Amino acid sequence: AQLYENEELKNLLPGLIEASDLIGSTQIQGRATMGGNLCNSSPAGDSIPAMIAVGAVCDIAGISGSRELPVEDFVTGVGTNALSDGELLLGLKIKKPAFNSRDAYLRFIPRTEMDIAVAGCGVSVTIDGNQCVEARVAIGAVAPTALLVPDAAAALVGTGLDEAALAAAGEACTKSSSPISDKRGTAEYRKKVVAVLCRRATAIAADRARGGN
Repeated sequence: AQLYENEELKNLLPGLIEASDLIGSTQIQGRATMGGNLCNSSPAGDSIPAMIAVGAVCDIAGISGSRELPVEDFVTGVGTNALSDGELLLGLKIKKPAFNSRDAYLRFIPRTEMDIAVAGCGVSVTIDGNQCVEARVAIGAVAPTALLVPDAAAALVGTGLDEAALAAAGEACTKSSSPISDKRGTAEYRKKVVAVLCRRATAIAADRARGGN
């Protein structure tokens, strides 16, 4: 709740802060933390793809010392993570984005709120002139863990983020996903939706990086 009320963070990391506002109810947000959402290690955790997209790094301490680990390497499976016995996640380190770099996070849920993602996608892009010079794309709820998708980023870098580039990035997300079918959506449906979310989130992040809202 404190994160979402911080105007500086909302300007610098809008996608990450929007993802944090999707987690739980107002009552939960009054006590919960982003680190707690990460340690819960759900494949559908909304903050996790958003954190991966902005290059967040875990600050871990234990009886044998401290270490750092990129968020994309932290979750090891459904409900499991890289913390060893006696270790704690102290917090997260995120590099301050440049003026021409911004992020976005989108998810799809059957209900309007208080539901877990059928698919989610976090994107961060850096724009120089009219060209994308750096990108990170992460997907959630479509594999046992949230995933960094380097092929999606590669499809964006060096382009003007036109429809062809967005489509290629979306296709890379589809290929990287390995969803299950359940009562909330089939695997085929999730693969299609994650591509749509990638395209839309990239467009939003690009607009923000160019100085839009």
